[in-house]
Amino acid sequence: MSAEQKLKDLGLSLPEVAAPMANYVRFKKAGDLVFLSGQGPRNPDGSIPAGKVGKEFTTEQAYEFAKNTGLGLLAAMKEVAGSLDKVEIIKLLGMVNAVPEFGDQPKVINGCSDLFVAVLGENGRHARSAVGMGSLPGNMPVEIEVIIKVLP
Repeated sequence: MSAEQKLKDLGLSLPEVAAPMANYVRFKKAGDLVFLSGQGPRNPDGSIPAGKVGKEFTTEQAYEFAKNTGLGLLAAMKEVAGSLDKVEIIKLLGMVNAVPEFGDQPKVINGCSDLFVAVLGENGRHARSAVGMGSLPGNMPVEIEVIIKVLP
């Protein structure tokens, strides 16, 4: 089954690819690897949710933000590769804007990782870091960047 069909079966659709928030490009190719710039979650109206995990947002809400961010990253991957079936996730860096005592960053970033595996299967499995941050751009709760390989 294609990745696009898996998305439909999950009741999900890809959003429009988000424009950069500053002076950078959405992705940079290096051979068959592509480095995708960090993205954060978007509300249905396109605005960015703001707040810290452990204060304004729960771990469960942040998991959904990471999943939402993953959808945006999948949209960017499709733009780069032409098809999600030609994408292999290599490395993911998940950053969580959280209160200092918060320690469940891996549970939050699982929202993105779980989505990638559900949609891409084995090609969605990846190396990963999940870290806490004192702040993120726009006070977004989650930012995720990814390195992918474009398959022939």
